Amino acid sequence: MNEKSYAATNMYSKYIFMCYVYSTMKNITPETAVGEVVRAFPARSRIFENLGIDYCCGGKHSLGEACKAKGLDPATVVAMLSALDNSSRETQADPDTLTLSELCDHIQRVHHGYLREELPRLDFMTRKVAATHGDAEPRLRDVRNLFEIFSKKVCAHTEKENDEVFPAIRQLETATDKRNSVSALKAEFDTLESEHLNTGAALGRFRELTDGYTAPDWACNTMRALYDGLRQMERDMHQHIHEENNVLFPRALAIS
Repeated sequence: MNEKSYAATNMYSKYIFMCYVYSTMKNITPETAVGEVVRAFPARSRIFENLGIDYCCGGKHSLGEACKAKGLDPATVVAMLSALDNSSRETQADPDTLTLSELCDHIQRVHHGYLREELPRLDFMTRKVAATHGDAEPRLRDVRNLFEIFSKKVCAHTEKENDEVFPAIRQLETATDKRNSVSALKAEFDTLESEHLNTGAALGRFRELTDGYTAPDWACNTMRALYDGLRQMERDMHQHIHEENNVLFPRALAIS
């Protein structure tokens, strides 16, 4: 292939790529809220996780603001988002296709179920690793102390959602006096979102205390498993909070 042919082919490839970017991302601008970017295609959360962009508690911030805070070029981030494998669309739940009741069921089954199984495991590991390696790495004791507080608060939070808030949301779909029902839930949502902010701060502290979940060379397998478990918990909690703050609560409040 001569240089002219190669240049033409290369230009055509770039054109096809840009058409693809435009077709999949044309509705996203620097003014688009980060939470809306993930809401439209949940798999995009992977990109934001890798870039350190908060799409749950910070879901109301625009993409431009989030990129500026991280020193990122918005156009580059949009291109990265567009490059996601289309097959991932089939493996991600789309909250917008679910009724309020179905969305509550999804959050309880996927995210609350995850916490029920994972918190006891992390409780054991944080205790064991702090006792074994706390002298060599004092921050492991901080991880343990923080986890004890974190776990109690998260359990109380999800229990309230399961027993009180989610049943009230489900009743909205059949309530005759929807306006008063929604008004009563508004205060509950404000409290839950405040607790979500505290959860996000605790997750950030876990990341800080573990150097971004990077285990030292001398770490035992339990310590490495702990760091990986905390990383996975952070990812699931981010998606969990996003689905409530940016999808479930606004949809419930929009009912009239």
